[in-house]
Amino acid sequence: MADMEWIAAQEAKIPHGAVRTRFAPSPTGYMHVGNLRTALYTYLIARHFGGTFILRIEDTDQGRLVEGAVDVIYKTLRECGLEHDEGPDVGGPVAPYVQTERKPFYKKYAEWLVERGHAYYCFCDKAESEEATGEFDRGDDPCRSLTPEETAQKLAAGLPYVIRQRIPHEGSTTFHDESYGDITVENATLDDQVLIKRDGLPTYNFANVIDDHMMGITHVVRGSEYLSSAPKYNLLYEGFGWPIPKYVHCAPVMRDQHNKMSKRHGDPSYEDLIAQGFLSEAVVNYIALLGWSPAGELAEQEIFTKDELVDAFELSGISKSPAIFDIEKLRHFNSVYIRAMAPEKFAAVAEPFIRQAVKNPAYDAAAIAGILQQRTEVLTEIPEKIDFFDALPEYDAELYVHKKSKTDLPGSLETLKKVQEAFAALTDWRDEQILGVMTGLAEAEGAKNARIMWPVRIALAGKAVTPGGAVEIARILGRDEALRRIRAGIEKLEAAL
Repeated sequence: MADMEWIAAQEAKIPHGAVRTRFAPSPTGYMHVGNLRTALYTYLIARHFGGTFILRIEDTDQGRLVEGAVDVIYKTLRECGLEHDEGPDVGGPVAPYVQTERKPFYKKYAEWLVERGHAYYCFCDKAESEEATGEFDRGDDPCRSLTPEETAQKLAAGLPYVIRQRIPHEGSTTFHDESYGDITVENATLDDQVLIKRDGLPTYNFANVIDDHMMGITHVVRGSEYLSSAPKYNLLYEGFGWPIPKYVHCAPVMRDQHNKMSKRHGDPSYEDLIAQGFLSEAVVNYIALLGWSPAGELAEQEIFTKDELVDAFELSGISKSPAIFDIEKLRHFNSVYIRAMAPEKFAAVAEPFIRQAVKNPAYDAAAIAGILQQRTEVLTEIPEKIDFFDALPEYDAELYVHKKSKTDLPGSLETLKKVQEAFAALTDWRDEQILGVMTGLAEAEGAKNARIMWPVRIALAGKAVTPGGAVEIARILGRDEALRRIRAGIEKLEAAL
């Protein structure tokens, strides 16, 4: 007999009257882009409607658990600013929020569903793989027609069993999805899926329905691969006599027109993207637009703060067409975010990358960050841009020849000698004074500034492309080092002529 007193007590705990959403990942490793998008949409729906965002850990598939994966989930949500209101670490009114800790709940509800005629005990032998997935070949299970007395005898004899859903043989089931509309499926195409396995743990398809109901979930966001399971979810809700939440199935994120993103094929996870130098804020903004678009006057907007996403996010904007992940588009987003950062914030995030190349503590990382910020797309580009600070690289004297700046080897040699003399006499080593020396020389010679600055920058950096100009590089290097490099440049030019 179902424990109706216990069930009534659980039903009394269910929150009502407000939007409640849940992100329910399995702790099986990294956070892939599609999973993060599900978390983001779930969060945005809750915040847009002034509701509650819940984190639930679905760990019933014990064979796939990865040590440390729960920490990855917490870390990712924290870095992306997706703060949950209820969850394993913060508690809440419908705890526990870890499925294996809820094991006793599922059996009690399954027994109640048996009494209501929508499930039955099955004592047949099935392959372990079939039981794990809950998907059996269609065909009437002989246990489906057991009488209550026959079932009771087998239970009393201690025979192992599963509990299976009793799918109607006739008719059809229609469910509604916010993106895909109404979808109707013939019941004859559905199988009597396993709800409770022999080990007493629920299958995913049963546990998520029970948990969603017990936690008062109003909107269920998940991938479109679960559309085929939705009719069976509906039949479970109807079998219990429960209201059905709003379904929001999201089309997959693709690497190209034909292939879904996959870690096995080298596609990046969230952690990979951060390691590749992308900012969390840029990743979140870009992922929000992979399958959703704003409406009205915001239709052309691409850059959104998290608060702006909350305000703009409407279910009607979710697309049922697959979205293609474009790493170059993400680079663009990232560059926009980098350039918009407060200088001190950029300096903080850039410093670890700066110090990969600039080991000399005499060089100010914040000063170097200042010349990088408007010229950086991803943080991992930084080391190769600034490796000349610690050591002047070997370079060819031909770098001094630059048609646009109207420089050649003899002219560059003359310029460096004059700059060396002027820099040596300079006591105030700031941008304005350094610039004044070079513009003064250009004016005296009736030349454009570039004719003076190009040779100086080559001498200081040994590169044709640098994140800063001659003035900034000279200032960061300091007067003594700048003079030393200019002398080296003079020697190189003299040797080449």
